[in-house]
Amino acid sequence: MRTFQAKKPSENVIDIFTRQPVASQDSRKLIRLAPELDGLEMLYSNDSNPNKLFSMKILCWALRANGEVVAMVPWLNDIVSCDELNDPLNGHWEGYYDAGIDEIFFEAPLHKIVELESSAEYYEASFEKPDDVVHEIPDSIGTHAIITYNNFASFSLVEVVSWRLLHNGRIQAMLIDDNKVESTPVLPGDPCLFAAQNHPGFKYFFHHRIANKIKSNDPEAMAAFSLLVDT
Repeated sequence: MRTFQAKKPSENVIDIFTRQPVASQDSRKLIRLAPELDGLEMLYSNDSNPNKLFSMKILCWALRANGEVVAMVPWLNDIVSCDELNDPLNGHWEGYYDAGIDEIFFEAPLHKIVELESSAEYYEASFEKPDDVVHEIPDSIGTHAIITYNNFASFSLVEVVSWRLLHNGRIQAMLIDDNKVESTPVLPGDPCLFAAQNHPGFKYFFHHRIANKIKSNDPEAMAAFSLLVDT
């Protein structure tokens, strides 16, 4: 296994396209997404298993206004950059992993940096409202959202179809409203999609392996799920 040393992240707050200064609060805003299609993973550890590493499929790579490129994963009730994962109970980021060549690395791959910078420059546009849609990418890792009713008296596991990047830098997980489906398959951008985060019963995101275990009432998965219900 080969390991590569990380470089220090840039503190540059100049917009990489306009070359104009960016306000500090906006310098880390996400401006473009690129789906991860080669199976690269995030490595993380947790305090309960200090001598073990766990892996999770990366959803996408994101370009920030300051030029930084980071990997993103659905985590609990949010989508977060891997390098900022620092949850004492559930995980600490330890790096990225390419299982195909058995390499650990700590920076975004060059081809993803080029892809994001090129597409952001090519599709540069002006937006009037914070919630204007920049673009939308399909979910490629089988993410599910937990929607609850009556304070977990019942719940549904709903597949995430896509992820929508807004002009304000927020990312929304898009779910199907079955009552509005007019044609199938439902693709990103379909009018029947709605944002999971806007649903009053939305609680958490789950990887498809965990979601399938919950669907099959796997004892270990249900025990872990019960801990989330109690919090």
